[in-house]
Amino acid sequence: MIKKLTNCSLVLLAFAAPLAAAELKIAVLDTQRALLSSEEAKSLMEQVQQELEQEQARVNELGDEIRALQEKLEKDSEVMSATEQRKAQKALEDKGIDYQFLVNKLQKRVNDRRQELGQVMVPKVDAVLKDLIELEGYDLILERGNLLYVNSKHDITRRVTEKLNEKRE
Repeated sequence: MIKKLTNCSLVLLAFAAPLAAAELKIAVLDTQRALLSSEEAKSLMEQVQQELEQEQARVNELGDEIRALQEKLEKDSEVMSATEQRKAQKALEDKGIDYQFLVNKLQKRVNDRRQELGQVMVPKVDAVLKDLIELEGYDLILERGNLLYVNSKHDITRRVTEKLNEKRE
């Protein structure tokens, strides 16, 4: 009996779903793309790149030093004594440790700055969405990354970016 009621309910829901969907105003948003495409986010990201430029240069420089040491070790290993080879290998390992430390430190700073960007921009995106919901009367806004296919007429990403840029001015 319960199985029959469940089946009947599912059939009724299947027929009622198109009617309910016709009344819903649905939009899709790629929040990350909207946020990163905004002028303010681009400006903040440019500042971050300038701030981290020296650290990135040091990481690149150390990487070049490691490659040079590896090449030298490979090239000269046959004419080096065992002691010289151990010293060169030790220097290479030490530089590798320094390199890994700097890469991790740089990555942490990049992640910290991304979080700061999110803390600044997410409330602004929320305010823009609230305005668009009131203006357009959306019943449902879905995140683009969670969907397999979306007709572009439902995508409001560009409009959110434009509104973010308008609010900045």
